[in-house]
Amino acid sequence: MKKTIREIADFLEGVVVGDDTAEIENIRTLDEAQKGDLTFLANPKYVKWLKTTDASAILVPSGTEVPGKNLIVVKDPYVCLGKLLAVFYPQEDRSGVGISPEAWIDDRAEVSEKAAVYHGVTIAKGAKVASGVVLYPGVYIGEDVVIGEDTVIYPNVAVYSRSVIGKRVILHAGVVVGSDGFGFARPGVGNDKIPQVGYVRIDDDVEIGANTTIDRGTLGRTWIQKGAKIDNLVQIAHNVVVGEYSVIAALAGISGSTKLGKGVILAGQTGLAGHINLGDHVVVSAQSGVHEDVSAGETVSGSPHLPHRYWLRVAALTARLPDMKKDLRLMQKKIEELENKIKGNF
Repeated sequence: MKKTIREIADFLEGVVVGDDTAEIENIRTLDEAQKGDLTFLANPKYVKWLKTTDASAILVPSGTEVPGKNLIVVKDPYVCLGKLLAVFYPQEDRSGVGISPEAWIDDRAEVSEKAAVYHGVTIAKGAKVASGVVLYPGVYIGEDVVIGEDTVIYPNVAVYSRSVIGKRVILHAGVVVGSDGFGFARPGVGNDKIPQVGYVRIDDDVEIGANTTIDRGTLGRTWIQKGAKIDNLVQIAHNVVVGEYSVIAALAGISGSTKLGKGVILAGQTGLAGHINLGDHVVVSAQSGVHEDVSAGETVSGSPHLPHRYWLRVAALTARLPDMKKDLRLMQKKIEELENKIKGNF
């Protein structure tokens, strides 16, 4: 595919600085881009590379000046990049896939003729698969599962019984939806299993990364709300609620019955205790452990968590602890010498 800089700028509602007639064939990073490529600046730390890139055009935010380079000035280069990637590298056309005769589909399941079902897929009784759904090889769809339109489920995903999946959801390879919650009575003594009879609900436009697991509710639902984005290798326990448009990075773990508000961000390797509430737009820094409720709009860090600014002060002191210990010992020694001297005068 080829498009001129002017065509791209018009599509993005951007402004061209420089030659708008040059043609673009590919999109590459600042350090890899060559003539005929478009690149982008989404992180200020890479500004220094703007002068050295060989790209034919650069997506930049307002106020960026690079003499001798062709710029497309837009409000948000990263958002615009996403739009362009969809144009230059469209997803494969699955319209002709149909339903493979090598898929196993129970007679009591309902599968749209406009779904794409590859070989090796299993669909159990009572399941409903809507138009435009794509099920790649090795997918298991359990009893009474409902899958909304245009959802894509990649290889070797397991969706347990009664799970409800909305429209335009993406489940990457190895995801498990609806496995039993970790519920046992008399832990460490009898480990008596508590049957997990709830379900998982995943709303529209959610994306879930490879090998992430989402447990069914003990009673009721585990709920991933609209537009949430969940990275690879995340564990979400029974009866958790993940609020709309929340973002959860890799290796995070959320314990049972914890609730995240709208737009919450959990950085990598964060851990949340059970039965707590995080308000709207809370941010939890990487490797933090959250043990109690966090009010809306707060940013927390550390384990156990602290308000972020306070944690920065604590972290700054941590590196100085050996020297502080040394100083403290010297002070104690001087105090003892003074005390002995005072005692000797009486």
